[in-house]
Amino acid sequence: MKKLFGRFGAIVGLAFAGFAAVGAADFKPVLLYDIGGKFDKSFNEAAYVGAHRFEEETGNGFKDFEPNSETQYEQALKRFARRKADLIVAVGVGYSVAVRNVAADFPNVKFTVIDAIIDLPNVQSITFKENEGSFLVGMIAAMKTESRTIGFLGGMDIPLIRRFERGYRQGAEYVRGDLTFIENYVGTTPSAWNDPIKAAEMARSQYARGADIIFSAAGPSGLGSIQAAKDTGNLAIGVDSNQNHVAPGVVLTSMLKRVDLAVYKAMKAAQDGHWSAGHNVMGLAEGGVDFALDEHNAALITAEMKAKLDDARAKIVAGEIVVGDVEGSNVGH
Repeated sequence: MKKLFGRFGAIVGLAFAGFAAVGAADFKPVLLYDIGGKFDKSFNEAAYVGAHRFEEETGNGFKDFEPNSETQYEQALKRFARRKADLIVAVGVGYSVAVRNVAADFPNVKFTVIDAIIDLPNVQSITFKENEGSFLVGMIAAMKTESRTIGFLGGMDIPLIRRFERGYRQGAEYVRGDLTFIENYVGTTPSAWNDPIKAAEMARSQYARGADIIFSAAGPSGLGSIQAAKDTGNLAIGVDSNQNHVAPGVVLTSMLKRVDLAVYKAMKAAQDGHWSAGHNVMGLAEGGVDFALDEHNAALITAEMKAKLDDARAKIVAGEIVVGDVEGSNVGH
């Protein structure tokens, strides 16, 4: 155990190299990723894109850290807090307890946590209405399916991911009432986010049972579902980042969760002196969720489909369509 923490300390120590050389007047934000790696083509990569945008626009760099396990969350938070980072952005539900503990010990350090709600005077919590974006991709699946059977593949079985499924199912049923749904979850522990092999096996099983479209809300594991769609001649729906380019013509669309926008706004507000603690929610109205349409899937989404989606989006924003939620999906992760 001592060797483990010794190696971790060395890794995190390298991440801090250069802080001492930075002038006190410079803004020093930090980005801590969830398990799965910075360039996971999904959740973490969206966070990186937001931080990179901040760096490009302001000229201020940022430090980041990729944990190998949840045991590293609190250690990393403490080390950056001790170095008096101006803002620490922790991405993912797994950081909930660690941020709560560390923020209480470092009241003069600002923390932004994404996908959890922490009621402390130095913590900004950002959550999303994933169910609203999932409603739209559910509509797309219902309009596109030929077998009338569609699938959902979640990563870790927690209320947050069941929120994706709830919106997806409601959106599909908004279009038609003769659908069959197949639902699976990769696992019940954080390793479920990073197991594309198991996800691919589950996706192949769903396709074999008649599904021709599967929406995966599983982080990097979802890449396995996309590969299964490619291998079996079916369609997949990506999540978080725009994954249309991963397999053009195979990825029907992606449910965009604008973690990039959340990270960018948090860093920019902190630099400009406008950052504030509290809970911010990003749905369709705030530009926090949507579906992806680009050159990679334009041939799959017709003008008629797009018109129906635009109409539904407007009705959700206006409150004419209320998308169901899941109890506990914002609390206790």
